[in-house]
Amino acid sequence: MNKKRGYRDLLAWQRAYELTLQVYRGTATWPREELYGLTSQIRRAAVSVAANIAEGYDRSSRNEYIHFLSIARGSLAEVETFILLARDLGYMPPDNADALIELQDEAGKLLRGLARSVQAKQ
Repeated sequence: MNKKRGYRDLLAWQRAYELTLQVYRGTATWPREELYGLTSQIRRAAVSVAANIAEGYDRSSRNEYIHFLSIARGSLAEVETFILLARDLGYMPPDNADALIELQDEAGKLLRGLARSVQAKQ
């Protein structure tokens, strides 16, 4: 039986969730003094992307959904900024940062497409 899972069926959510997992794995070796700084910030922003897609999906109006997708897009931009900062500070090897940026870009494209789709249904 193929049961519909709601927001978990959305490719944008799936990529955002994968990005979150990769951010957590990638930050596990960052300096201890960054635990409440950059490590916390990038993890919070990454979680926010998938969480806002999910929350918007279960809201009662399209306008609310679009609002939460907009928040998710802002959080995604934060993630990119933090990845670049971590790379330039030497916390993350350039190859790892590039892989995360690629995943972030893919999530962003899917998120923008989802937002356009939701807006078009209004």
